[in-house]
Amino acid sequence: MVLSSKRVALVTGASSGIGKSAASALVDAGFVVVGTSRRATDAAPASGVDLIELDVTSDASVETAVDDVITRHGRIDVLVNNAGFGSVGAAEETSIAQAQMVFDVNVFGVMRMVKAVLPHMRARGTGHIINVSSVQGFMPAPFMAVYGASKHAIEGYSQSLDHEVRQYGIRSILVEPAYTKTAFEASSTRPEALLPAYTEQRETFARVMAKAIEAGDDPAVVAEVIVKAAINPTPKLRYTAGRLAGSASILTRFAPVGTFDKQIRKMNQLPR
Repeated sequence: MVLSSKRVALVTGASSGIGKSAASALVDAGFVVVGTSRRATDAAPASGVDLIELDVTSDASVETAVDDVITRHGRIDVLVNNAGFGSVGAAEETSIAQAQMVFDVNVFGVMRMVKAVLPHMRARGTGHIINVSSVQGFMPAPFMAVYGASKHAIEGYSQSLDHEVRQYGIRSILVEPAYTKTAFEASSTRPEALLPAYTEQRETFARVMAKAIEAGDDPAVVAEVIVKAAINPTPKLRYTAGRLAGSASILTRFAPVGTFDKQIRKMNQLPR
């Protein structure tokens, strides 16, 4: 094992979108960056990023990948848990099996990575764990209830984790983007059994989301926030990423309950 003279960042889901942009930005910030993908051999990594294969739903795959990084570099200073995917459809339409699949990646995948990396961070007395959440981790997510639930879970997990590990020089940090120009919508799971009762509103929501993604932030906006959190020796617990995410956070904290509720329905074009 050789201890790298540079800080080392491990970024999951680094073959596209936010993960690829974050990996590239961390290289520019002076990190040695190892990115991961379920199909690393078929992906084109960002310049300067070493892309390795990793499936966050597999204990063995996670352990192998982390051991490989430690063997080659001797350290992991920053873990960016970005791997994940969406789920679109009414809650009633979404099967338990589909919900379990989403949680296995978005929630348990994060937990697997944290459990594998934490012993190495504790041994060195330093480390930043950055969990990519979403504004839907603190707001309602109509027609994305399962995805929103997975991000709410990450919010609770991250906040509790931060209190547990802070005494060891480690911080757990949340980065919360809003709509971002990625393939999120296209790669989201859909219900296997669609219910006629939700057809009109589901289709309306699909149009709203497609328009919002088209007008959304570039992944580089989120990557910039991830780097900011990674290099800060005394980071905040949470960082919103982009103007819409910042506005959503303010609305959640300060708007009266009734006003907030009406705004959610208006944004999603739900019947009054």
